[in-house]
Amino acid sequence: MRLTTKGRFAVTAMIDLGLRQDKGPVTLAAISQRQKISLSYLEQLFGRLRRHELVESMRGPGGGYKLARGGKDITVADIIYAVDEPLDATQCGGKQNCHEDQQCMTHELWASLNRHMVDFLDSVTLNDLVEEQKTKRGQGLAADSVAVRRHVMFQEPRSIPDTTAA
Repeated sequence: MRLTTKGRFAVTAMIDLGLRQDKGPVTLAAISQRQKISLSYLEQLFGRLRRHELVESMRGPGGGYKLARGGKDITVADIIYAVDEPLDATQCGGKQNCHEDQQCMTHELWASLNRHMVDFLDSVTLNDLVEEQKTKRGQGLAADSVAVRRHVMFQEPRSIPDTTAA
């Protein structure tokens, strides 16, 4: 079991939307450019996200997408399920017929892993991920300004050419 590109891109695009929606609707073209995700692929993903009422579209000039509800009310599991991402580590897809129409010896192990994955993804909200990105950006800006200050503070003083000597 692995999370495919579809799920990864959907979560990434939703974080991007969550970071910027306070300035108005966000266009898929802008998300596409920032995140390097194909515009046509985003259109497919956002169609599914809209059908699951995670995003709303706004038409016309200045249109785009916004979250349909608060980021605290959208979990990563919601996003993954909306784009039809399978979250199943069992070989049988949960049907318990993976070994000659019988449950295999490891079925409960993989079913338990499924439950843990879903519980984890259901515990992480879009707001959690947006705030994490804001913190990372803030730390990056702070680190950059500290580096600039260090450079300025410890820079060798420039020598002023002696213009008095002829």
